[in-house]
Amino acid sequence: MQNHFAMNPSASGWINKLGHFLQKNTDGFHDFDQLYHNLKENGFVYGVHLYIPPFINSEHRLTDDEVAKINLLTALFYVFHFSRGSTDPKAFVQVVLDYYRHLEIGEISFFEKIIAGSDNESKLERLIDSRIKLGENLIDRTFGNSITNSLLFIDVLTFKRFLEGEKRILGHARILEYSAINIALHTKKTKESDDHDAKMVQLLAASLTYVDIEPDKYDKSYHKIIGNQLTAEEKQYLLDLTCMAVWKDHAIERHELTFVKNIGADLGKTPEEVEASFCQAKEFFVKNYKRISFLHDKSLAEQYYDNMAKTIGKLIVRNSKRLKKELLKSKELIALISKSTVKELTIEEKKKMRNQLIDIFKSIPSLAIFMLPGGAILLPIFVKLIPTLLPSAFDDNRMEKKQ
Repeated sequence: MQNHFAMNPSASGWINKLGHFLQKNTDGFHDFDQLYHNLKENGFVYGVHLYIPPFINSEHRLTDDEVAKINLLTALFYVFHFSRGSTDPKAFVQVVLDYYRHLEIGEISFFEKIIAGSDNESKLERLIDSRIKLGENLIDRTFGNSITNSLLFIDVLTFKRFLEGEKRILGHARILEYSAINIALHTKKTKESDDHDAKMVQLLAASLTYVDIEPDKYDKSYHKIIGNQLTAEEKQYLLDLTCMAVWKDHAIERHELTFVKNIGADLGKTPEEVEASFCQAKEFFVKNYKRISFLHDKSLAEQYYDNMAKTIGKLIVRNSKRLKKELLKSKELIALISKSTVKELTIEEKKKMRNQLIDIFKSIPSLAIFMLPGGAILLPIFVKLIPTLLPSAFDDNRMEKKQ
């Protein structure tokens, strides 16, 4: 089945239009397993946004964000349909809004700020947009940089739990995110990783919504949280994430395949299930090699970091006088930044440097980017560029070290 209909997921009214289309085309997926398999073929499960369901054929070329929006909403709709037996678009939108309300974090509701006023479909459009674009949390849109959330499928799995009556829905979302990031970090620790792997882990960490833990606090262990707390579908997702995490350079090493099998065993998967997941990942990445930028040439992470380095460089130049004045007030901060260029800082030193930098950012409105949720992952770029602002200060520090 294939249907043409005009829809622009970046314009208002798209959720209402897609909802009514899905209501008339409920035979697209017959059960959750079929839905999951398609979302994996689309790249959605892997955090790569390439295709939409085969029965939806938009009349214009879609961006990655628009693909992600369609897949997320379609997945939520079918999970709702499988659970409640309903296809009513208005009831669906209301339930999804209720679901996201249960996942809200913080005393002042960011959710309520986004959706205040207007009809439910418009509220959900703004909410979905905020879930798709990491740029909403990392940097102001005026900088023109954003990355699409790579952990969106966790929303789908948690929604399934919500409809099944899970009471501690926020706690469960945290368990899934914590498991995902720990397995990614465990994968990186096991591999002979390089800067590419480190940056991809940072970008995965930037997709975290429900977990708020300092990077150095992750123990890279997942065994104690996967037990009976996770369903078979959730364990399958973590296995597929593992296959995605080890893939690199159009190939996978023998020891990495062994690693995947060990993870699979820990997740209670049979060797045959692990082999099937690995083969599906291999097929997806080989088939779409040219379309996935982080597999060749400059990775998505490298492109992002290059763009952000340029943006932050401009911010430094634009605020150079104020920055010089503030930085020179703290000899300890200058010493820590200087040390970081030649030696790894201790956890305590990193925390001290971060806190002192944030104090400076508070006094310079243009640098508020670093104080936004997720802004901390940009600090290494800022620190790397500081010596170009105060070269003499860092020369002096290096001379002092030699004496």
